[in-house]
Amino acid sequence: MIVVEDVHMYFGGIHAVDGASLTIEDGSITGLIGPNGAGKTTLFNVVAGVYKPTSGKVYLDGEDITGLPPHELFAKGMLRTFQMAHEFSTLTVRENLMMVPGDQTGESLLGAWLHPSKVREQDAEIGRKADEVIDFLQIPQVANELAGNLSGGQKKLLELGRTMMVDAKIVFLDEVGAGVNRTLLNTVGDAILRLNKERGYTFCMIEHDMDFISRLCDPVIVMAEGMVLAQGSAEEVQSNEDVIEAYLGTGLKNKPEKQSGGVS
Repeated sequence: MIVVEDVHMYFGGIHAVDGASLTIEDGSITGLIGPNGAGKTTLFNVVAGVYKPTSGKVYLDGEDITGLPPHELFAKGMLRTFQMAHEFSTLTVRENLMMVPGDQTGESLLGAWLHPSKVREQDAEIGRKADEVIDFLQIPQVANELAGNLSGGQKKLLELGRTMMVDAKIVFLDEVGAGVNRTLLNTVGDAILRLNKERGYTFCMIEHDMDFISRLCDPVIVMAEGMVLAQGSAEEVQSNEDVIEAYLGTGLKNKPEKQSGGVS
């Protein structure tokens, strides 16, 4: 579904992503791991349209999407969550979900004045969808709670729920486990697995919790110093000597050769 080809990203003299190439297969839950400063989030932001790469290409289902802004990628079915949840804190959980679908008639003042019945119909339909998402995530007890009052884990569930309000092809999850207690993290993991298996969602996630990665992800891609260092199952990458060395902070013994396509 996603192909990243030889992407470089410079910030002044800092080479944050250094010739990274990888693929994300349709229907997979792909993990992206690496030590702090490895370039994971920068690469995420390049793929998700936050940054235009200095060089290199990004493809979605064979279409060149390099440098397209996030709102255009959203329309193509690419969504992402953030390490720090970006909820509308003064709206309820249900209202947060109802904000997601685009091109709502009620968003236009003229549309609201001239087509009130259409606004009501759309609101009712979107409200039903929001209720289905709330039931799927098993959070009916907070449906009418202000999102700003939720715990860290509940906010991550809400972000996941917002991806369900549209027809997502692929969802990028940035440290979904950050600040989440173990019980709620298991709930988040269950929801991701169900979305993958029951609804065919493709996921790519940055995560530091290797137990969480091992439970959900195959394959796992390892980055270090802006490059793709290794790829394989969670067990394979955890036993890889170069990966161990990178995590111990001793740097790369030999930088990997740049590759033009997927990685092995």
